[in-house]
Amino acid sequence: MPPISIFIIARDEADRIGRTIAAVRSLSDDIVVVDSGSTDGTQAVAAELGARVIENPWPGYGQQKRFAEEQCRHSWLLNLDADEVAPLELVNEIAALFAAGEPSADAYRLRIAEVFPGEGAPHRFAYALTPVRLYRSDKGRYSPSPVHDRVELQPGTRVGSLKGTIHHYSVRSLGEQIAKLNSYSDAQAEDLDQRGETLSALRLALEFPGNFFKAYIGRRHALRGVYGFMTAMNYAFYRYLRVAKHWERRLQRRGERHEGGPNGR
Repeated sequence: MPPISIFIIARDEADRIGRTIAAVRSLSDDIVVVDSGSTDGTQAVAAELGARVIENPWPGYGQQKRFAEEQCRHSWLLNLDADEVAPLELVNEIAALFAAGEPSADAYRLRIAEVFPGEGAPHRFAYALTPVRLYRSDKGRYSPSPVHDRVELQPGTRVGSLKGTIHHYSVRSLGEQIAKLNSYSDAQAEDLDQRGETLSALRLALEFPGNFFKAYIGRRHALRGVYGFMTAMNYAFYRYLRVAKHWERRLQRRGERHEGGPNGR
């Protein structure tokens, strides 16, 4: 097997994590699942498939992935989310990368394309992200950000790209997606506060239409039928909601200052 550790962070993913692990079992003898309090049996599903399951309370996206990195045994790391599946072509490509010894690059970008309910694979024109997901542990670490999970690479790191595509089954239902995005907007509003950033009030008006256009046209959701329209609406509302919550926090702090002033006692 290639000298790769595969790590997955999860919570209540019993219905999805099984196929995620099963797809990559041939790639690694060290599959790590870091669980943050699942109540649906995620831990048992992962353990039955040979993963090492480690419990860790939820600290935030970047911090949890950093914790997971530290549990891995091998020098090369592959990160997957519990709703992502590496198809056989990508698994074979990664195996071939290590077949002749150490790869030529220190980190590799992997294409990730969303699969909507009712689709068996990513749409031909599906929008895709290309983050670093396969990397040497001494060349990169996940950012400690609570809301952004990206690998920060050391200067001079050689970065390559793989041809295969990870299938991202992110949407169980529109309702579940809204609940997840609502929670994520809370975390983003908190992160903006922690970093001392202030977003313009003008964005309250522009965020929804701008991001609907970004998703529906720019990310080609228009080619995905009715579901593409609905998910573009959800994305736009989520982007608006994070700005609205940011402003709500600012207004609440102003009110608290006034209440504590000389005329508010």
